[in-house]
Amino acid sequence: MIRFGTGGWRAVIGDGFTRENIRLIAAALARRMKREGNAEEGICAGYDRRFLSREALIWFCEVMAGEGVKVRFVNISCPTPQVMFTVKRLGLPYGAMVTASHNPAIYNGIKLFTRGGRDASEEYTEAIQEEANRIDPASIRSLDFEKALETGMIVKIDPRDVYLDSIMGQVDMDAIRKRRLRVVLDPMFGVSLTGLLTILYTARCDVDVINDRHDAFFGRHLPAPNPETLVDLQYAVKEHRADVGIATDGDADRLGIIDERGNYINANEILSLLYYYLLEHKGWRGAVVRNIATTHMLDRIAAAYGQECVEVPVGFKHISAGMDAHEALIGGESSGGLTVRGHISGKDGLYAASLLVEMLSVCGKPLSVLVRDLYERFGELHMAEYDWALTEEARARIQKQILEDRQLPTFREKTERVSYADGCKVYLEGGWVIVRFSGTEPRVRIFAEADTEGHAKELVRLMADFCGLAWEE
Repeated sequence: MIRFGTGGWRAVIGDGFTRENIRLIAAALARRMKREGNAEEGICAGYDRRFLSREALIWFCEVMAGEGVKVRFVNISCPTPQVMFTVKRLGLPYGAMVTASHNPAIYNGIKLFTRGGRDASEEYTEAIQEEANRIDPASIRSLDFEKALETGMIVKIDPRDVYLDSIMGQVDMDAIRKRRLRVVLDPMFGVSLTGLLTILYTARCDVDVINDRHDAFFGRHLPAPNPETLVDLQYAVKEHRADVGIATDGDADRLGIIDERGNYINANEILSLLYYYLLEHKGWRGAVVRNIATTHMLDRIAAAYGQECVEVPVGFKHISAGMDAHEALIGGESSGGLTVRGHISGKDGLYAASLLVEMLSVCGKPLSVLVRDLYERFGELHMAEYDWALTEEARARIQKQILEDRQLPTFREKTERVSYADGCKVYLEGGWVIVRFSGTEPRVRIFAEADTEGHAKELVRLMADFCGLAWEE
């Protein structure tokens, strides 16, 4: 069965991610577009560097063309946000990207976007999912890729320059040129290399690059920028005496940062720094939108400037919706994705990296000092995050215990309230803890935030023990 999660449809290659399932999703989307009367407007479709991504997109586009939908085929592997930007710029009703983002190399998948270049909402993905699972494969019409190119049903495009020019037009390139930063770039074997090199070289940065070759196994690491996967970048920053190390995940919509001392700067700190920078140094105003598992430091910063912090469920489509509803300035999540008002509605690692380089240039301080200054002004908050693989039996047990029977452990802190909007989040005096199932993998995750890292880990351990999950720090 095809099942969409918070980040689109993802499945193990050769198991759920098969040619037949790809064709089913394409047929379901094409038929929806014909019913809506926008088949002629068409769709923009791209792919990343994962195993089978280009081939999978060709299968997808052959069905779209065969069903009568015009396709703009991005003819080179590209960042997910570039496809979203193109959907928005061309005013297209839909977009698609073959990627499994930061999932392990054995996964691939498809992300869908709707008009305005935003992540498809649950209403859309559930409808596509249901229709795809009902379609008779024998009823699907397909047009050979080369034939579709000849007839104009598929058109190859390269929207990279317009996308990069838009980013460079939104950041202070002159300020960056004056600073002459030294940057180490780690695209994590993904698709950000050409785009970020173009931006950084245009801004006269000195750039060293690691992990830039095409490797469908991502160097045998998870293509997600976290402390475990960015060890090479930490060494490279120190070796080259760089001002900053920048990493992006497999499809370049998430960001990871190493400071000038070789220390990992987590996504919560990045998001907080950038929100503070936009308010304090650029004089912009607006709310911030975060998901339910992202730092409450944003609440403190917003309050200090008379702004609102809006909490939404996990899934960037909820952040995008919150940004629109509240005309917010910035929105993001603890996994490294963020967006800023005026750009695209989805997360963009290239834009976020460019804005962070601008911040370093304008502020004129090392990144480690900017983090210290942030904590001195707003107080320290630290997060702990752990996840566990689940069997169906274990998932059912935790589902019943936590979400149906609503049992909770006894906390030493005062419980202020409990939310079941997305998993179970317990708001405590001075901190919080949440347990929720992953929307992209068969895993359960527990996050906690408190005044110290030790306190946050204690909250995670308490919830893990209560859920019967083996604890190994």
